[in-house]
Amino acid sequence: MHSPHDPYVRVRGAREHNLRGVDVDIPRDVLAVFTGVSGSGKSSLAFGTIYAEAQRRYFESVAPYARRLIHQVGAPKVGEITGLPPAVSLQQRRSAPTSRSSVGTVTNLSNSLRMLYSRAGDYPPGAERLDSDSFSPNTAAGACPECHGLGQVHRTTEELLVPDPGLSIREGAIAAWPGAWQGKNLRDILDALGHDVDRPWRELPAEEREWILFTEEQPVVTVHPVRDADRIQRPYQGTYMSARRYVMKTFADSKSPTLRTKAERFLTAAPCPACGGSRLRPEALAVTFAGRTIADVAALPLTELAGLLQGGSSEAARVLTEDLKSRIGPVVELGLGYLSLDRATPTLSAGELQRLRLATQLRSGLFGVVYVLDEPSAGLHPADTEALLTVLARLKAGGNTVFVVEHHLDVMRGADWLVDVGPQAGEHGGQVLHSGPVAELAAVTESATARFLFDGSSTTARQVRSPRGQLKVGPVTRHNLRGVTAEFPLGVFTAVTGVSGSGKSTLIGEITEEQAGVGRLVSVDQRPIGRTPRSNLATYTGLFDVVRKVFAATDEARARGYGVGRFSFNVAGGRCETCQGEGFVSVELLFLPSTYAPCPDCGAARYNPETLQVAYRGRSIAQVLDLTVEAAAEFFADTPAVARSLGALLDVGLGYLRLGQPATELSGGEAQRIKLASELQRGRRGHTLYLLDEPTTGLHPADVEVLMRQLHGLIDAGHTVVVVEHDMSVVAGADWVIDLGPGGGDAGGRIVAAGPPAQVARAGGSATAPYLARVMP
Repeated sequence: MHSPHDPYVRVRGAREHNLRGVDVDIPRDVLAVFTGVSGSGKSSLAFGTIYAEAQRRYFESVAPYARRLIHQVGAPKVGEITGLPPAVSLQQRRSAPTSRSSVGTVTNLSNSLRMLYSRAGDYPPGAERLDSDSFSPNTAAGACPECHGLGQVHRTTEELLVPDPGLSIREGAIAAWPGAWQGKNLRDILDALGHDVDRPWRELPAEEREWILFTEEQPVVTVHPVRDADRIQRPYQGTYMSARRYVMKTFADSKSPTLRTKAERFLTAAPCPACGGSRLRPEALAVTFAGRTIADVAALPLTELAGLLQGGSSEAARVLTEDLKSRIGPVVELGLGYLSLDRATPTLSAGELQRLRLATQLRSGLFGVVYVLDEPSAGLHPADTEALLTVLARLKAGGNTVFVVEHHLDVMRGADWLVDVGPQAGEHGGQVLHSGPVAELAAVTESATARFLFDGSSTTARQVRSPRGQLKVGPVTRHNLRGVTAEFPLGVFTAVTGVSGSGKSTLIGEITEEQAGVGRLVSVDQRPIGRTPRSNLATYTGLFDVVRKVFAATDEARARGYGVGRFSFNVAGGRCETCQGEGFVSVELLFLPSTYAPCPDCGAARYNPETLQVAYRGRSIAQVLDLTVEAAAEFFADTPAVARSLGALLDVGLGYLRLGQPATELSGGEAQRIKLASELQRGRRGHTLYLLDEPTTGLHPADVEVLMRQLHGLIDAGHTVVVVEHDMSVVAGADWVIDLGPGGGDAGGRIVAAGPPAQVARAGGSATAPYLARVMP
């Protein structure tokens, strides 16, 4: 029995994901880093076990009706955990935040600013005081009635709706109308209303064209369809809908992304004329503080905003400005002072978003809590990582325990305690190799981390390649780039560097397939490969199509008359109908989180018993989907089409993933490498330019080596690779470096240095140079 003052969090028998009955003790009140190769099980231990159990215990004390309002992660598979305080998790959520979410809403700074304008703003003479809700574009009281608080209005024009006025309505002049029966129906209604549907559009009178496209009327008329010889069609009542009305209705209401995208082609977005894009009602915009409206202030970079907030004349103004400044402080300290409050959350990188959440936690002043962080250094320049370590130290000094899942060597070196999980990934991992002070890891021979942490020579000298030509981009004026022109050498490896917010992603986003010298353009990002468990590794890479053909070609499948479709779990026929081929059924537990249980009929196999009776080399289709990439490579060694896909996945270090692993279980780094593998398995013809935005995010240094081998292999095969990168060991191995800066936001957006790594490492005024110089061979 442990004493109530036991200073350790003790985990016993953790079996979440690939953990193999892990027992580990980690001291409280320290900065502990969980590390290990990608897929080794460190997140399963930190998030899936420790954080999940802390959250479950907390919910036990919450009233049942309140639990339904909070996202719950469910109970972890663990024997017991003792000495566990309440926990706060800061994960890199890869969900898509809405366009109404902004820097101000994430940090709660908007609430304080609205309160300042409500209580201490300068109102026009005779105007009544507004409450703080009236300064929010997300409430009915504050939103501009014209654009509903979105700041933009969508309009359409005759040129967009009718791209070819030489056609008649019958020939499809109104391109925005739906195809098939619905389009024919609208045409027949116009005919019945007496409009000439066979005259070229441009010959119709202007007022008639105006009515057809833009009327808000919806007349009902009896339509007598043209009779086909083989079909009797009865007259019917048809309701007319103008082209604009149809497009707006589809764009606003359609649940189909395809239809929405089609409708968007016929719309232009412009700043709302009523509010000028500020999203607020005129009454709110009439109130000022320090001579500026709330929309003006929300558009300022936070560093500038802090300077503007000198307490007003009243006590309320003084209290509120002090509160705002104390909230802005941690955000600026984490290197995000270049952001403005109205910057939309979808435009932020995962690293920026996580640091904003971290800044909010710093301000909350909690005590005695375990913070569990997911790679806080992701997307951070080495200069920003130093600021991050200071912030983590402050969380610890405030009487908290900080558990960090991390691959960054500097963060590991700054830790008090290191938990190394491994030795490899997937089924070859799931064991704790070391839990103790950082220096003691040096003695653990099977640790992949130790080699990088204690061996200083991380990069080897490499001959810089000569380019085959240049790709000129620019001048670019977008976000914080002002007329920037960059030259990317072709046929070599280029790294684009710079502090967060310096304009790297904006610059490479300007490279398009139309430019001379690009050839084919492949952009590999970290977005998920699918949003549902139906999308998985095998379906995304196209591997599953070949596997299904292999099964359909077996004697047993032929004898039963089973085609390729029989072996798909996405269509009726071969799948288990109880779970519709998902393998799991959701069990609603009312006040507890919904839990997924294996399907009672197929036992998570996804197929019905008849399909599972067909075997290929002794394995059913479900058993093949359960193989890891590594095991499947042996199993399908003599099936060239399958072996090529699997070989590409092994080459990017994903041998530990299962073929049927749902897309929802993959990290951003894994999704990016799967996309890269899909690319590598294609027979490439001609020159391809590969664009990768931070490909090493979420990768252990051992996995970075594997990935770099592949990227350098692409260049040796005659292609061009451009990466945005913060990992200096990768930058040191590049042929050319373009460094943006010198700072973030308005302090950035310029090319500070460009040249081979050795030259950039000596550049003056570059935030990257000193860190690059440290790792140069």
